[in-house]
Amino acid sequence: MRKILCLSTSNYDPIPTRKQNVMNRMTDAQVLYVDPPVTLIAPLKDPHARDRLHAYLQGGVLKRNHLKVYASPPVLPFYNKLRGLNRYNQKKLAVYLKGLLKENNFGHDFYLWCYSPSTADLIAPLAGLLGMDAEALWKRTIYDCVDRHSAYPGMIDPRVVDSMEEDLARKAGTVFATAQGLYDRLSALNPNTHLIPNGVDYELFSSVAEWTPQAERPLTFGFVGMLQECIDYDCIRAVSGAFPDGKVVLVGRSLPGVDLSWLREYPNVECRGLVPQDQLPRIMLPFHVCMNVFAHNELSKDVSPLKFYEYLATGKPVVSTPVPLQVKAYADCIYLAEDTEEFIEKCREAAGESPDDPRRAERMRLARSCSWEERLRAMRSILGWIE
Repeated sequence: MRKILCLSTSNYDPIPTRKQNVMNRMTDAQVLYVDPPVTLIAPLKDPHARDRLHAYLQGGVLKRNHLKVYASPPVLPFYNKLRGLNRYNQKKLAVYLKGLLKENNFGHDFYLWCYSPSTADLIAPLAGLLGMDAEALWKRTIYDCVDRHSAYPGMIDPRVVDSMEEDLARKAGTVFATAQGLYDRLSALNPNTHLIPNGVDYELFSSVAEWTPQAERPLTFGFVGMLQECIDYDCIRAVSGAFPDGKVVLVGRSLPGVDLSWLREYPNVECRGLVPQDQLPRIMLPFHVCMNVFAHNELSKDVSPLKFYEYLATGKPVVSTPVPLQVKAYADCIYLAEDTEEFIEKCREAAGESPDDPRRAERMRLARSCSWEERLRAMRSILGWIE
């Protein structure tokens, strides 16, 4: 049975991202899913970090059929600013991972599937502890790049993060990238780099297409996703103001540092908070229009938003800013707006779309081609895992 050690940048629970969707479908493999670490100072400002630290201290293991989930040990902060600190953290992590691998009888024939540039400094110490040749472990390393990591705000030095990512991408056996900009950068470092965008649980989200919002209900404009710094909140406010008799529904958790105090001035904006994925279709049923609203910055232009593919699967009209760049490939079946004023115009146009508009079927057809099953089939083919 194939063995995969997955070092994730997203906790397994509660929000399913690319990492969980891919690993959950690797049912012919034994998967160890390792949640990302928290720094020793993170719990001071983020209550969710306290929960993650507590999970590690408890030493619990979450089991999901072929998959086990482990919490990472805490790490020293500022490792994205000082490469020496990252090397220290990765050596400590290597000791922990050696224990997990031994506990699960992984031997040396496992694949290391990783998502963070910091993993560049893990391979050598882990190989050493396992008595492996480091080059052999590099060949079995898969770097799945989902973001331009150096564009994140916070306590990082972009040069340090880019340097780690360059080392990781150059030496890894296989590199996947979710967006064209990421692919262009990483393929220059490693010829075995492949563009595999994010996907969608098509069966789940296409169930929404069986129901059409009633005309007599208030116009409802919906956004589903993390409320983070790269979202264009000016667009959301503008839609709220332009449709005072309508509703704007925001579904998702607000990340630390995001100021949503302005919501008090917009009574027709409703925040639903974090909703389990299996409940999202019910929440999205009343949406007349789905909004994909990203601000223009280095981080957002190269993301591959899960929400966008989920919107397509519902068949509902989608109004989008021109970022991330991937959305332009769907210009024939969505409503693209270059600025806030045009965004409002497109929302009005989309809200009036007929249920039998051919663009509805085209959105769903494209979403089906972007299902996680199709994405995984492409990955497995590249890795030679088709049997």
